[in-house]
Amino acid sequence: MRHATASRPLDRRAFGALAAAAFAAPGAAFAQFGDKPLRVIMPLSAGSGADGAMRAIGPSVGKALGQPVVIENLPGAGGITGTAQLVRAPKDGQTIGIVSNNHVVNPSVYKSVPFHAIDDITPITVIGATPFVLVAHPSVPAKNVQELVALARSRPGQLNYGSSGNGTILHLGAEMFVHEAQVQIKHIPYRGMGPLMADVLGGQVQLAVVAVAPAAAHIRSGALRALGVTTAQRTPALPEVPTIAEQGLPNYALEGWIAAIGPAGLPRAEVNRLYEGFKAAVAMPEARDALVAQGYTVQMQTPEATAAFFRTELARMAAVVRQAKVQMD
Repeated sequence: MRHATASRPLDRRAFGALAAAAFAAPGAAFAQFGDKPLRVIMPLSAGSGADGAMRAIGPSVGKALGQPVVIENLPGAGGITGTAQLVRAPKDGQTIGIVSNNHVVNPSVYKSVPFHAIDDITPITVIGATPFVLVAHPSVPAKNVQELVALARSRPGQLNYGSSGNGTILHLGAEMFVHEAQVQIKHIPYRGMGPLMADVLGGQVQLAVVAVAPAAAHIRSGALRALGVTTAQRTPALPEVPTIAEQGLPNYALEGWIAAIGPAGLPRAEVNRLYEGFKAAVAMPEARDALVAQGYTVQMQTPEATAAFFRTELARMAAVVRQAKVQMD
């Protein structure tokens, strides 16, 4: 039976279903079919936004590529630890990485990064993006950005904002606001989103820039007040909340994003195969809906557009880091 099964051509739809099953239980599928999996290095912790988004679309990526997908979390140093492994991976298209804003922030924040954010990777695609929102505890007597700017100018250095850590995109998002508004607000760094959200909700810190998805329920309940979203356009998740840009800070624009990359020198055929695989995956309703549930919108970009995007964001974030005077060992 075993040899007879192996010699029979495998129906493509059946293979897609098996690849999806392999995502949930890869060991059994490998033993049965011997298919080499797509190893996805996630340089962030389990439960992070990027991790949740990739796991949401993983089964669809497996279907589209016709191979099992295995996600490996290698967190540390804001994504540097895992990405350092990715850049040393074989250039065969069987190991890729998923990166977020930190990839273009870290070179300016850390004194030393063991790889070059552009030269040592092969861009594959930007997958999706998610807005952030500037929130305040209800005790803060400001109902919008204009009122917050006026309040901060009347009390220089007396207001505070929390972030998920020094040099994180949420820290820099708040510093972008401070710079654009020309106000003085004290920074209180936390170790991660969980402690930050707990203290914003408790009123221990007054302000924060946070992801829309985990904040939306607290905003609707009145536990947090949304002052403005960070993206250039309003978000369907909070359509009643104006952007920061439309409230007097026209140069302010920021969003969280995730992208797929490979090691430098990845053959063009493999880049195209992976790009088309992700493109087909996010076109599947189940993957698109899963991304939306994670707070992301699909923003597939070609490898060339992704490379240009990385270069632009690297320069833009370097300027923000200089303004914020952030430096870590």
